[in-house]
Amino acid sequence: MNKFKIFSLAMVATASVANAQDIKEAKKAIDAEQFQKAKSLLKSIIKAKPSDGEANFVLGNIYLNQSVVDSAKIYYLNGIEASDKKNLNYIGLGQIDLDNKNAAAAQANFALATKDIKRKDVDEFIYIGKAYMNSVNPDYTNAIASLKKALAIEPQNANALLTIGDAYYGANNQNDAYKAYRDAFTADPTLLRAKMQLGVLLKGAKSYDEAIKSFNEVIALNPNYGPVYRELAETYYKWGRNKPSTAKVNLQNAITNYEKYLSLTDYSLDSKMRHADFLILVKDYKSLETVANKMIAEDKVNPRIFRYLGYAAYENGNVDVAIKSIEDYIKTPTNKVIGRDYLYLGLAKIKKGTGADGAVEATAFNAGLADIKKAIELEPLVVEELNDLGKALFGKKQFAQAAAIFEFGANNKDSKNYLDDNVYYGISVYYANANKTGGAADAAELAKADAAFDRILVASPTYDEAYLYKGRINNLLEKDDLIIKNYEEYVAKITAKGAEELAKPATVKKIVEAYNSIGASYANTDKAKAIEYFNKSLVLDPANTYAAQSVKALK
Repeated sequence: MNKFKIFSLAMVATASVANAQDIKEAKKAIDAEQFQKAKSLLKSIIKAKPSDGEANFVLGNIYLNQSVVDSAKIYYLNGIEASDKKNLNYIGLGQIDLDNKNAAAAQANFALATKDIKRKDVDEFIYIGKAYMNSVNPDYTNAIASLKKALAIEPQNANALLTIGDAYYGANNQNDAYKAYRDAFTADPTLLRAKMQLGVLLKGAKSYDEAIKSFNEVIALNPNYGPVYRELAETYYKWGRNKPSTAKVNLQNAITNYEKYLSLTDYSLDSKMRHADFLILVKDYKSLETVANKMIAEDKVNPRIFRYLGYAAYENGNVDVAIKSIEDYIKTPTNKVIGRDYLYLGLAKIKKGTGADGAVEATAFNAGLADIKKAIELEPLVVEELNDLGKALFGKKQFAQAAAIFEFGANNKDSKNYLDDNVYYGISVYYANANKTGGAADAAELAKADAAFDRILVASPTYDEAYLYKGRINNLLEKDDLIIKNYEEYVAKITAKGAEELAKPATVKKIVEAYNSIGASYANTDKAKAIEYFNKSLVLDPANTYAAQSVKALK
């Protein structure tokens, strides 16, 4: 009988060790971003031992980080009913509370998680720190506070050091983040993510060549560590974007490294969606369409596939598929719609309404414009994506439509195109009104264009053309005092640049325009002044008919 008892205890011990090893393997798979593998391992553990609270918690975390909240909650609630480490599951429920902006409920759940822990337990504090960071409403201050509790108990805990490094990084404290990552890797040289994060800091500081060297050091330690290739891909992408002369080579390097990353993670639908997100980032729309179609073959019901198909179809010239796909995605109430969805829908409608001559049908343009407005409400910086469309319309002399597009960016100081959009907006409004064949000029629009040039002069005081266009705008508005003021300012600014600038034929033409406009503005109030300015025009352009006839009429 005693022999049987010993044998039974040995089996229980062996099963416990096996479960611990499986949990460890699952955590390694999560770190390697092999989420399907991790899910399978954890589900096997739970099936074999439903009382394993930690397995439920870790599996719930995967689902929560993938935004599958219902599944996450199911596993957390199952975990609370378990007998082993059930307290961890309160942390998962606490993160859901944080996502719902219910800080009091979150703190109550965190208190339950730490209520009966032993004096040397640190995992709970680490996981609470992660919950504060991973929430859709991150709170780095409380994350750091929780992680400091873990480090007070175990100062050399590599996982706590890595996690507090992430918290410092999230809080834009680069120095403390660097120290924490370095200390984490010193404490555990197998913790490759800590070393990788040193490269992430360099990437964030735009030291792209140094970041790549750092990531290559991680690859030298383990060439099969997938996440480092994702970081490499993003580094090459950002380098190419910030230095256009390197864009072609660096974007290809980005795609190559991302494909390597995928080969080392898993080819689940989730990973394909991450791939699709990256293809959108690097603007590889042909590959995106291929990936989207493969996803449809694998899972015809996942709504995000319609987003990818819509984006790719628009970029590849199939606007009907683009409109249908994006509308199918948006119309589903449970889908999370982002600004870019409405942006692509609006652009597709405008492209559909564009004729062979480049003219855009008014109804199609207005429908597209309405969707673009929705995009900007959701995501103000999508205005940066509109600059090319505005310039295309401007190049086709569709000035009213160009103005409508440029106006979005002209009113967003955070846009990288803020100055450019204001210039094009002001000029577009001017030409839209100057070229009118019937009807009065739109005084309200011209006033907004005048204000745009004022914003330009604040942002770039040396942009002298602003005074020229302000003079032209006020000419259309027939405001003599402002015509004189702005054209005189333009002439003064150009004259200050010296003889070389004044000798340029294009400059002479603009100064003649200024003198004639000033002369015309004085004609009804000060004939002597008017004649003086018309004579200045004739000095520069003796054949100027308008100036000559005006002098004759005034005498």
